[in-house]
Order: sequence, then C-alpha cells, then structure tokens
Amino acid sequence: MSLADQVLAVNDDLPIRTNKPVHSGKVRSVYWLTEEDSQRLIKEKGYDVAPNAPLAIMVISDRISAFDCIWHGEGGLKGVPGKGAALNAISNHWFDLFKKNGLADSHILDIPHPLVWIVQKAKPIMIEAICRKYITGSMWRAYSKGERDFCGIELPEGLEKDKQLPDLLMTPSTKGILKGIPGVPEADDVNISRSNIEENYAAFNFSSADDIAVYETLLKQGFNVISNALADVDQIFVDTKFEFGYVTDASGREKLIYMDEVGTPDSSRIWDQQAYLQGSIVENSKEGFRQFLLNHFPDPDILLNKERMPEREALARDNALPLDALMSVSNTYTAIAEKVTGRPITLSDNPKQEIIDILGAHYGLID
Repeated sequence: MSLADQVLAVNDDLPIRTNKPVHSGKVRSVYWLTEEDSQRLIKEKGYDVAPNAPLAIMVISDRISAFDCIWHGEGGLKGVPGKGAALNAISNHWFDLFKKNGLADSHILDIPHPLVWIVQKAKPIMIEAICRKYITGSMWRAYSKGERDFCGIELPEGLEKDKQLPDLLMTPSTKGILKGIPGVPEADDVNISRSNIEENYAAFNFSSADDIAVYETLLKQGFNVISNALADVDQIFVDTKFEFGYVTDASGREKLIYMDEVGTPDSSRIWDQQAYLQGSIVENSKEGFRQFLLNHFPDPDILLNKERMPEREALARDNALPLDALMSVSNTYTAIAEKVTGRPITLSDNPKQEIIDILGAHYGLID
C-alpha cells in the first residue's frame, strides 16, 4: 500500500446518489441528497431537523491549500496523509464540547466515517468571524506599518509582536463577494466593522439586528471553550475563524448555529505553550506550512501579492514539494489532533472504498 493510496485527494467523484452538481471547495466536497433520501434519513435516524430539511454528505479530503492554491508533493502525493481525518476529529471534539457547555449546535447531524459528515442545509451568515487573542501575522504586519484601526476598533500604541492583546478582538471580514453594501468593497475577504454589519444586517443574512449580538456571544463563547481546553494540553489558542448560519429544528424554530469546521489547524493558529514561554514560536497549525512555502521559493512576493495570482498558480501546479515537507505537515496535524482528542488518528488503507461501503450499507446512498 503506497502512501499516495492512503491519501484522499479527489473527493468529488464518489457514487453518492445526488441530483445536483457536486460542490467542491478547497478541502471539502458537498453532495446534496435527493428530497426522498433526505426525508428518509431524517425519519430513519431521528435527526432533530425540520422534516423537509435538505441534507448533504460532506466529504473532507487530504488536500492542502495555502495562499489560495492547492499544493502537491513528490511521488504522486496529492495531499497530506491523515490531514482530513485530523481536521474532522478536532472539529467533532470541539462541537461535542460546545454541546456539553450548553453552546449552540452545529450543522453536523451524523459522522458515518472519519472523513464524512452528514449535514443539514443552513442559511449562512456572510461573515468570516475572526477572533484574535494575540497580535501576529497580517495584523502585526499592518500594525508595524502604523495601522491602528482594525474593523473599527482602535488599537493602543506600544503593542509587541506575538504578544497577547489587551482584549479578545473580533475582526470580521466578508465571506464571498457582497454587492451594494455602502462602505464595503465588492471583494472577497474584506475587513468590516460592527457598524457595517448593524447598518446592513439583512445583506449579511442576519434575520434580525438582535442576532448580531448573538453571533458575537457565540464567537466569544466558542473561542473561550477551545482556548481553555487547549491550555489543558499546553497549547495556546492564538486566533481563529468561525462561520455561522441559521437552521430550523424539528419544532420549526429558527436558530443560529456553528458551521463548517472550528478550532482546527486549518482555521486557527495554535502555538506550543512551553516553547512560547521560552521565547520561541512553534506552530501547531497550517501557519508552519505557509512559512515553509515562503522560505522554499526564491521570490516570496509571488505568494503574498494578490496581483501575481497567475504566477502563484503556476508555482503550485509545476512544483512537487519535497516529501518531508508534506510529512512534516502530516505529523503536525495528527499530533495536535491526538493531543486534543486523546485518541490516535489512524490512516485508512483505502479511504474512498471505506466511505462507499459505509454509505451504501448503513445509509442506502450509493447507486
């Protein structure tokens, strides 16, 4: 069994019964179930959702994206062994912890396989909800050049790189390209202020202005639950991105929930606490891979400059990265997942066939 066989690189070609196009993101693919299959599963499995809620199968891959490109390695390696299973395991662990702490639900209804979620359709809030406890990365780069206003929040003078911020900061940005919102550029991932959201709450998909405070509470609560749990395993939760949406439960009540992944090395920065106390930064997140790429290529500006996207895409397409670089990412992801969950991450010998077998035998979803 070669390493390449154990990597689920292509996840949009499974024979899952669907009558809609498969939506494939950078890492996950979404198969919308037919109305008949959705309603059958809701009844059979007793999911707490509206009887006519659309359901989907979400299959994670082991692909690795950074700087808006998908990267590959030598030896035909099209992803990072164990990465998908590690991401799902971490998210599942945090969602369970949120439930135990009385926080909101997530869009996940069932976990048939380590690489698969069954989810309900949610109406997404069009905001990348970013929370920061330390000043680092892009925020530090902007601050060091004299910027003090971040998403309408004025930062004080005298902050130091990689140090804790005076308060937990919420610095939201747009999710996708939103049109016709005064003061908000029509581009993906643009920083926005709370007043932008308040003045145009419906354009961001909020059902009411009051729900802005609900989303902020859920963001802070989620951050603090994960931060405290990571501190227990000697890790620092530096910053993260959450996504939220609305669903309707079985009783017809609309509620705001957590969507997508939470607290993973893909969506967060996580630092080793012991190393930090000794004055060095050890990244237990994708940030380490980003730094590798910046050092690996002679002209890092290609990776940082959005105007050089065609060159960047060519770099990702034409360069097989050293095997040890991708295995280093694999070790980082599986190690942090095992620390967080307390359970080993095991690699499937043939992940695609396993998924097909389970979804066929137990869910009746394979044609």
